[in-house]
Amino acid sequence: MAKRENISGPDIPEHGQPFPTAVRVGNMVFSSAVPGNDPETHELPEDVEAQVANAFKTVRAIMERAGGSVNDIGKMTVFLRDRDNRKFVNPHWLEMFPDENSRPVRHTVPADLPGGYHIQLEFMAVI
Repeated sequence: MAKRENISGPDIPEHGQPFPTAVRVGNMVFSSAVPGNDPETHELPEDVEAQVANAFKTVRAIMERAGGSVNDIGKMTVFLRDRDNRKFVNPHWLEMFPDENSRPVRHTVPADLPGGYHIQLEFMAVI
């Protein structure tokens, strides 16, 4: 089995729990819940739109630190406190994956997120 490597860095907010935000195993990258915290300050904004933008920025940072890019993502799950907030997700989704013939699969799920969290992203990638 390939060695598991934690993916971390100053631009990747860490969890308060005893697990990493993402890992690389061989050519595979797996995330845990990527939150909407600001990648620079790690603070959680109250604004839904800011949280969505932050979560997508963090996904980019994770993939870059893993040695790949967002083009390597095969599946993403979007957890939203309010399903109506998909309207804030879709512009970032289309910006990250502009080619309609080369997008990962996606599933959006309503979730009882903790605290002031409005979004969490989870993904799997092959580099």
